[in-house]
Amino acid sequence: MTLAQIFVFALLSLLVGRLTATCTRSWILFVTNLFAVFWLQPQTSLRHFDFWFPAATIALIVLTWFIVRERSPLASEDKISLAVIVSFILLISFTRLLPQPLIIPTYPPQTQRIVLTLLVAMGVIAVFALARRERKWIIPAMIAFIVLLLVVLKSETLQLDFSRVLRRVMGQSPALASQVDITWLGYSYITFRLIHTLRLSAMGKLPALTLRELLTFGLFYPALTAGPIDRVERFLKDLRRFQVLTADRFMQGGKRIAIGMFKKFVLADSLAILALNEVKAGQVSSPAWLWLLLYAFALQIYLDFSGYTDLALGIGFWAGIKLPENFDRPYLQTDIGAFWNRWHITLTHWFRFYVFNPLTRSLRTLRMELPVWTIILTGQLFTMVLIGMWHGITWHFILWGLWNGAGLFFHNRWVLFHQKYWPLSSTWRENPFSRAVGIFITFNYIALGWVWFAIPNVDAAFEVMRKLIGI
Repeated sequence: MTLAQIFVFALLSLLVGRLTATCTRSWILFVTNLFAVFWLQPQTSLRHFDFWFPAATIALIVLTWFIVRERSPLASEDKISLAVIVSFILLISFTRLLPQPLIIPTYPPQTQRIVLTLLVAMGVIAVFALARRERKWIIPAMIAFIVLLLVVLKSETLQLDFSRVLRRVMGQSPALASQVDITWLGYSYITFRLIHTLRLSAMGKLPALTLRELLTFGLFYPALTAGPIDRVERFLKDLRRFQVLTADRFMQGGKRIAIGMFKKFVLADSLAILALNEVKAGQVSSPAWLWLLLYAFALQIYLDFSGYTDLALGIGFWAGIKLPENFDRPYLQTDIGAFWNRWHITLTHWFRFYVFNPLTRSLRTLRMELPVWTIILTGQLFTMVLIGMWHGITWHFILWGLWNGAGLFFHNRWVLFHQKYWPLSSTWRENPFSRAVGIFITFNYIALGWVWFAIPNVDAAFEVMRKLIGI
């Protein structure tokens, strides 16, 4: 988000927070989210796709709602929500009549084309709505589609192929296809929210929710670009018990916004000048300078990401929604397990719940009994590689995942070794010296792993790693 966007969303949250009528606040929040998903979408070289990507995001959420909703006729509120969505999209289409583009970076497609697409989308949704009784296959099919789309968006090769296809459809030259064409704002985070919603529905644990509520959850503007990844059942509690913005809540939210602004725009952006990247790595031969660049990158990525989280929490708090924390002093932890419990907390919890736990449970129930260490190793490596590939399906992110998965596995073995052969007293564990040693080792192991993150070229990353450890 830019400073102007942060300012506008903070003002809108103040407005929402000060309203006393819950119904009015819910509808303003709903429309604000529709506005945000279009306004935050970056410009792309694909013709009209700064309109089609946000529209597709809304369509996916509407489709998901039709799949998970209770079997009953559409309520009046849901009909109004659908009418508001369609009206808002048509309203954006009319901005092509203005002297300059408004809300989205370029002019939207022609209104006739949008109306035709809306009719097709309604037909598809109607088919899914009729088929939703077959929950045994419709929910897995929807999850598979969402994941497949994520794979396409994260794979460089598939991105290019997807871009070529879309360029042909839009009458543009496929030869000019580029990965940056496929810039779909917020899809990575929306994926987790929708899969979580569908899984809860399949387990029979999803509370009844309206279309307005699911769309507000999926598109909540403070968390649209960089999380955190909330849980729908927790989000609904806040949404349904709106609290008026008091002076105390204003101060708490304002403090988080100020901290986030300072972290992101002062500290992180300043460190970015010094932080490790492929160009700087090629210009530096001294290991000491490389370590300095690496430490700058480690701090920059933390301050950048946690700064955005602070902004999201502060703006959301003003609007009456208390989003979950995403960072809790990760670089001050004494082991890598504790680090991953405090770094991008909502993401790691999601993967633990939906990947690590089901995978290790299924390995334990295999007919052929596997050693415990094999199950732990498989679970740690597979989960961390998937987290790496969520950032992008490339070798350097896979290596980053393997590095952290291996670290978690060896830490697990080290803890068991101590418990069995050399129990450590609580006095020793709380000793300032032992804590300092633990923090030093953990921070440097994590920092070394950031080499794979910062340098996409695997050969160059290996060379930097070799120089850093002096071999």
